[in-house]
Amino acid sequence: MTGFFIKKAFFDGWDNLISMVVHNLGFLLILLAFMGSMSLMEMNGLLSVVAMILSVGLFAFFTAGTSASTWAYAKYERPGWEGFKHGIRDSWRHSLFYWLLSVLDVSLILFVIPFYLSYGNAVGTLLSVILFWLFMGLSFALLYYWALFRSMPGDRPIKTLKKSFLIVFDNLFFTLFFAVYQIVNFVLSALLAGLAPGVTGMLLASSDAVKLMMYKYDYLEEEPEADRKHIPWDELLYEERESVGHRSLKNMIFPWKD
Repeated sequence: MTGFFIKKAFFDGWDNLISMVVHNLGFLLILLAFMGSMSLMEMNGLLSVVAMILSVGLFAFFTAGTSASTWAYAKYERPGWEGFKHGIRDSWRHSLFYWLLSVLDVSLILFVIPFYLSYGNAVGTLLSVILFWLFMGLSFALLYYWALFRSMPGDRPIKTLKKSFLIVFDNLFFTLFFAVYQIVNFVLSALLAGLAPGVTGMLLASSDAVKLMMYKYDYLEEEPEADRKHIPWDELLYEERESVGHRSLKNMIFPWKD
């Protein structure tokens, strides 16, 4: 599955490159707002913190809309502006919860863990280690949060988060690979000024990963006695492979010549 995931994520991104750049421009504006909020710290600390929290909230709701678009891309659909707007409207509860989780995650790594480390004693170090693993676990779970909601839109936010943790622990090795994959995406995004793959590309990768993993869980639901360590991926992903098809460099750059 991993090899096909890389191929699908790349070509889904390539096929929706212009839309990806447009979404990423929105994320860049939000990043500028967050950086502007941080610059207020020396002038007014309270105002700076409030502005940063509001910037994270804006990020959460914008991510909700973009996740609807990337889920559609993973299904080979073109949702357009209406899909983005509908993605925000139908997920406001999940957006508020994601906002809270994002503030918690950022606070842990930027403020709480450094605070306990500053104690310089065994208790502070122990608490820092525990909180660090909480940060890591939550970060891993958030990799799947939006894609799982799009896959199962009837779930409440807490249930989506619980399923995100279950996906992490049930697919630990893939999750570790996926985390590295997203770090690579982040580095590429920095080199390309955030325009590609950017946050949109990372959300698309999450959509592709969850979409492919759902084939595994559908199969296990139909075949409860099946060996979980030997999933027939070639059979399960046959239609997906046909949908992606064979691609060449010439086909990517000059599709009209094929």
